[in-house]
Amino acid sequence: MISNQILQNTIEGLKGITRIDFCILDTDGKPLATTFTEQQSYEEEIVSFVDSPADSQVIQGHQFFKIFDDHQLEYILLANGGGDDVYMVGKIASFQIQNLLVAYKERFDKDNFIKNLLLDNLLLVDIYNRAKKLHIDTEVRRVIFIIETKHEKDSSVLDSVRGFLGNRTRDFVTAVDEKNIIVVKEVEAGDGHAELDKVAQSLRTLLAEEGEEEALIAYGTVVNDIKEVSKSYKEAKLALDVGKIFFGERNVIAYSTLGIGRLIYQLPIPLCKMFIREIFEGKSPDDFDEETLVTINKFFENNLNVSETSRQLYIHRNTLVYRLDKLQKSTGLDLRVFEDAITFKIALMVVKYMNYMETLEY
Repeated sequence: MISNQILQNTIEGLKGITRIDFCILDTDGKPLATTFTEQQSYEEEIVSFVDSPADSQVIQGHQFFKIFDDHQLEYILLANGGGDDVYMVGKIASFQIQNLLVAYKERFDKDNFIKNLLLDNLLLVDIYNRAKKLHIDTEVRRVIFIIETKHEKDSSVLDSVRGFLGNRTRDFVTAVDEKNIIVVKEVEAGDGHAELDKVAQSLRTLLAEEGEEEALIAYGTVVNDIKEVSKSYKEAKLALDVGKIFFGERNVIAYSTLGIGRLIYQLPIPLCKMFIREIFEGKSPDDFDEETLVTINKFFENNLNVSETSRQLYIHRNTLVYRLDKLQKSTGLDLRVFEDAITFKIALMVVKYMNYMETLEY
């Protein structure tokens, strides 16, 4: 079904060219789009016209036209204006809207195919057969972007994303729920992480202009065949979830940059709890005071460099050494030792993961 806004834009464009007013109504006589300055009810006339065998008719000085979608009556078009050209212009307008119906129906078919492709709802043979019927190339490089918005999206956001892609017929924009927009984008042979990140950042800018400043964007790896598109989609979904846990400061996250967070995310919670108990002997990093946590995080940020960490924390080197010694006594881990630092870093990430999963349970 064509949106009312598209219908409105269409008849306003036609009026600008022909100076003839148009009104599009459903088969019950309800106006969907109009350029008429005065509102008037045509319900009785529409009911009579719908029941008649005529495809066009003059009623109360207005030219009425029927618009069909695959032999099914979809709209009634009213045309009104001076001159003898109203009938001809009305027929042209009807033809234009009927072509829009065909185009949108084709897009709906493609949209339905892409959704089922992403969700792994198609057999391999069906993928190639339907792709061929819909004139979708099966052997090109593609990548999936997932855009998560904070508010329930409307058609304007989807249309903006489609507009950003330049209405390219080889790229697809769809949605599988109220807050996620999925972009299936074709990429050039030489495109890598830098090019994909540039696309994601441009999408972020676009969404900010649409009032979605807090939107998150994740993307998977590039695949070479249409049957692998669902793989890139699953990777993008995983990147979105893992990014929320371990990379909260980022608005764009790539699957290829998840690192060890990707492994931790797939660990069972009981195993995580056992690991934390073994490392901290019943304690938890959540029990550390703010000063200790800031010191630990800054020490990791500076690659275990004592001098640089103390400089950035505006404390004496000996003060930092004292804090690290104190932490070693309470946990048995010396962050100045690489192996202990790795263990501690993983433990902090595991606790983040456990806390995030707890929030999902409530």
